[in-house]
Amino acid sequence: MGYGVRMQTLAVDHPLVAHKLTTLRDERTDSPTFRRLADELVTLLAYEATRDVRVSEVTVQTPLAPATGVRLASPKPLVVPILRAGLGMLDGMTRLLPTAEVGFLGMIRDEGTLQAQTYATRLPDDLSGRQCYVLDPMLATGGTLAAAIQLLLDRGATDVTALCLLAAPEGLKYLEAVFEGTSTPIRVVTAAIDSHLNEQGFIVPGLGDAGDRLYGVV
Repeated sequence: MGYGVRMQTLAVDHPLVAHKLTTLRDERTDSPTFRRLADELVTLLAYEATRDVRVSEVTVQTPLAPATGVRLASPKPLVVPILRAGLGMLDGMTRLLPTAEVGFLGMIRDEGTLQAQTYATRLPDDLSGRQCYVLDPMLATGGTLAAAIQLLLDRGATDVTALCLLAAPEGLKYLEAVFEGTSTPIRVVTAAIDSHLNEQGFIVPGLGDAGDRLYGVV
């Protein structure tokens, strides 16, 4: 998939992305290695996801002469990891955007209904004019990510980009349907688009439960 007309989807085609993702998929990869590789992979995805980050022109003085360049514009971008698995993507994102502000959103998927439920929010009430970057490792059914994006839009966000390690076609189609006609730019940047969801709503071939592989089964 390339950039679409409404919601934009980008599966990053890069050898380093594919290499790191392959090791993440391997069931033999332990949690410390999984966390490190996820962190590195997110930084690569963030490079692509921030191509449209807003900047303003500035002039600086080099040792030889003035030079025109850019700096991140105000208001600062907001990075929003979805707890708990999204925390494993936070350092990789803020490494590339160290001046960004960070909010937190706690959401959980009901395994019976597959619907997202919000249990915690730590976000500004007013996101007018803000570019937001949502971190969610697995875009499966799309319910959790759609709910998170809608919450940001309801608070005034004017640009939302989701970073996902993996995405399923069903989840992408769901997001496209939910946000069809929305004027706010919405993007999904992922390392790969996998085959399908199984009956339990897990991505196939996928990499398992990202939260459990990052932090263990609790």
